[in-house]
Amino acid sequence: AELATTEAAAGAAGAAVDSSTAIAAAAAAAAAPAASTAGGVILLGKTAAELADLVQHCGQPTYRSKQLVEGVLQGAHSIQDIKNIPTAFRQQLQGLGVKTGRSVIHHQVKAPDGTQKLLLQLEEGRVIETVGIPITEDSKNRLTVCVSSQVGCPMRCTFCATGKGGFARNLRPHEIIDQVLTISEVFSQRVSNIVFMGMGEPLLNLPGVVSAYNYIKNEMGLSGRAITISTVGVPNAIRKLAEYKLTATLAVSIHAPNQALREQLIPSAKVYPIEALMQDCSSYFHATKRRVTFEYTLMAGTNDAAEHAEELADLLRRHNLMSHVNLIPWNPVDESDYRRPSRSRVTAFQKVLEAAGLACSIRTTRGLEAAAACGQLRNQYQKQQLESPQRLL
Repeated sequence: AELATTEAAAGAAGAAVDSSTAIAAAAAAAAAPAASTAGGVILLGKTAAELADLVQHCGQPTYRSKQLVEGVLQGAHSIQDIKNIPTAFRQQLQGLGVKTGRSVIHHQVKAPDGTQKLLLQLEEGRVIETVGIPITEDSKNRLTVCVSSQVGCPMRCTFCATGKGGFARNLRPHEIIDQVLTISEVFSQRVSNIVFMGMGEPLLNLPGVVSAYNYIKNEMGLSGRAITISTVGVPNAIRKLAEYKLTATLAVSIHAPNQALREQLIPSAKVYPIEALMQDCSSYFHATKRRVTFEYTLMAGTNDAAEHAEELADLLRRHNLMSHVNLIPWNPVDESDYRRPSRSRVTAFQKVLEAAGLACSIRTTRGLEAAAACGQLRNQYQKQQLESPQRLL
């Protein structure tokens, strides 16, 4: 019932004519409680201290809490896979309905460059995307995972495949952490970087994202500076994020240099003007001393002209903050009229920004053969929950 309520709220957001009503409905849908997980306690995402009551309830010594954390992080996909605890304790946990919190792979594609995109099945049968991107730099093999923060997305950006697939609910912390573990297992390699740039608007799931961030940092040992949290912009959310004092990088999906064009691309921009967004970014920089990255997706004939680059440079220089611009050539999406710009057009845009004194890079497109656009693979395989999902253990 809760899931149906969430879906109905998301549908109302898409149908609303007034943008203020639409973003309010989207935020309400994102904040609505997710359907409760079948069974009892989920181990993944909980610290040893948080599992102490469970262990005590089972009459086990305190150190079993740490063993449960270690067992799940070492790859257990079911309670029976946790081999560092006694058989009787495993049976006791199963009897209580305790689960590991791990997903199952529903579908998997691999591009020639090694990028792998996975669809992961959740408890109720919905699927989400996560992507593993292997990179070799200075003879070192690195692995970046692009994680989703929501099932779908309520923001409905016109150029994004995820918004076309609808919105269901926020992901719980363990469902975010699971994506990191799954990619690490698929590649048999430790994850070196995490970017919250998959399905969903991370700042509409801020408690879940921050909880996952803290667990990954404190329990899995990944530096906070290796984590990037992306947002298209949610009123008041960037200032709220600053209050957490994370060491993660903030990446703002700006995509346009002025208000009129941004409203065409991002409907929610109508209630969060670009100047207000920039003021919040400036406040974030001064509060955290962390440079802000601005993501700019280039679409041929839409926002990739030299005049757009000049206008973007002027916008960023007007505000008192350290910044970096990441240019992203648009990935083709089914049923979209946008076009990918030529390499020369992208390079020319970069040169204008660099001539204005701005740090700027071009994102290397990975996995075009693997339905590269965020949400595209999910849309190909599923928009509704599976009728007969695999049981998660």
